[in-house]
Amino acid sequence: MSGVIYQAQPPLEFIPPSLNPWFVRVFYLSLPSWIRWQTAITQIEADNVEILVDLYRQFQEGKIRFLLAFRHPQTEDPLCLGYLFSQLVPKVAREQGTRLQLPIHAHFIYDRGIPLWAGAHIGWMASRLGGTSIQRGKADWTGLRSARDLFANGKYPIAAAPEGATNGLSEIISPLEPGIAQLGFWCAEDLFKAGRAEQVFILPVGIKYSYVNAPWGAIANLLSELEAASGLLIQEPNQDFSLESLYPRLLSLAEHLLSLMEKFYTKFYHQKLPDVQIIDGEIKDRNEALAHRLQALMNASLFISEQYFDLPSKGEWNDRCRRVEQAGWNYIFREEFKDIKGISAVEKALGDRVAEEAYSRMWHMRLVESFVAVSGNYIKEKPTVERFAETTLILWQMIAQIKGYKAMQRPQLGKQRVKITIGEPISVSERYPEYKANRLGAKQAVAQLTNDLQQTLEGLI
Repeated sequence: MSGVIYQAQPPLEFIPPSLNPWFVRVFYLSLPSWIRWQTAITQIEADNVEILVDLYRQFQEGKIRFLLAFRHPQTEDPLCLGYLFSQLVPKVAREQGTRLQLPIHAHFIYDRGIPLWAGAHIGWMASRLGGTSIQRGKADWTGLRSARDLFANGKYPIAAAPEGATNGLSEIISPLEPGIAQLGFWCAEDLFKAGRAEQVFILPVGIKYSYVNAPWGAIANLLSELEAASGLLIQEPNQDFSLESLYPRLLSLAEHLLSLMEKFYTKFYHQKLPDVQIIDGEIKDRNEALAHRLQALMNASLFISEQYFDLPSKGEWNDRCRRVEQAGWNYIFREEFKDIKGISAVEKALGDRVAEEAYSRMWHMRLVESFVAVSGNYIKEKPTVERFAETTLILWQMIAQIKGYKAMQRPQLGKQRVKITIGEPISVSERYPEYKANRLGAKQAVAQLTNDLQQTLEGLI
């Protein structure tokens, strides 16, 4: 992230959608080459594309409005969806003899914080592609109104990740945020009030990554790098690159890193962490002990941030992280700094001090953010190279954050293929009568739709 973030600044401005048809065409023309040159992805395929073709046909005929709720394991997910829209959907439509207006595209919702670490040009591009920004940790009514308007009135359907952020794991879905379900009901409400007959749907979309060839050698090399960085004795070169030979190294690395972080938080932040090696007189399994230690460490780390910002330590991990993030933004991007010329040198310097401290406290939350979906049994439950690689890369990300790396481009361990699975659309309109009945009914309808979407996405893995 740029050093400018350490300075007090005016409030974050909403980035409105500014759809540019010419830019959309250029983006899709260059997308296959970009994927080939800039990512490890060599193949993207999709199942049940005919469902999406039919939904686009109905959308273009003015019969429905729909939102694509997609899994978000990696930062490359939007590129994969773009390939789906520009390559796979038109291909299946031609094969079926279905006439669709091109381009096949979607508006989308993205986190306002992304341009802060990825660069302002990302916000510019997202806007021209019809994206609308939102600040995740607060009631961003400007962003919500924009997303609501695009859902009901946009030229294209809208796409969003109900998990809210990437978790690095293809086969674990983080708890979904209720905002997607709420947007669905708002759309149904807006159409009803306008006397429009379109039906509203939410379409679950699964995205899963796998390796073309098992990259055990690359994983072993990365483990050696991480062992060296963390002070572990580097293992002697061994040509037996397999899960059986590498898993003990991964466990040892994870245990060592946890020990380092536990010492860090107990010595310098005065946190008390439980001894989870022995519980109720029984020696715990290494994986189970790791899981308990990780949970305790995450709670202590997040508490450091929450304590500084005077926030409650309650709710799901994602909810707690979002509260900390928004509190940090409020300390850095401040209303009183709109007129920077009216701020004295001393006030500006004090504001910068606060901004620097806020960003420093947010660092603890960023560590937790990387591990919100991690369990000690992810590999043990299903010992695949994909799960092993994902876990190793999460440890890499942790070490990178500790070392203060600015560029967060993850190592590419090997060529990958992507499988996109289109689920069955969930009708929001059928649930709308319960939603509009009363306030309790609305709350229950949102919760039930969120739960059903969670289960459907898990079924697509």
